[in-house]
Amino acid sequence: MRNKFLGTGEPGYRPVRKMRIILNGLRFSVLNDASVAYKVVISLFTIGISCYFEQWIDLMAILIVTGLMLASELFNSSIEAICDFLVTEENEKIGVIKDISAAATGVAILVWLLVMVYEYYHIFQRVFG
Repeated sequence: MRNKFLGTGEPGYRPVRKMRIILNGLRFSVLNDASVAYKVVISLFTIGISCYFEQWIDLMAILIVTGLMLASELFNSSIEAICDFLVTEENEKIGVIKDISAAATGVAILVWLLVMVYEYYHIFQRVFG
């Protein structure tokens, strides 16, 4: 795709190529980062259960918080990789940048976790109650 700011690249819009790039990045992240992988598996399992019980509003909430969590994990991994690539030695400013990135991810994970606990509470209540 042509970069409209730099004037480089191939002209034209290629949505299939973009989807392939997106899926490659997601696959790499799931295969190489266990913290992403187990959250994706838990979310997919919960989505399946919500579909089974036809809880469509709950399904949408799970999709939203999973997307938020996944995006924040990917941004955090990217920020850490860029910092490690640019500065290899110990640096206090880089440490602060990584801490802020991890804090943002932690907030997204907390929201995701609260929704998952809520969903499993209601699922167990529906199945066993």
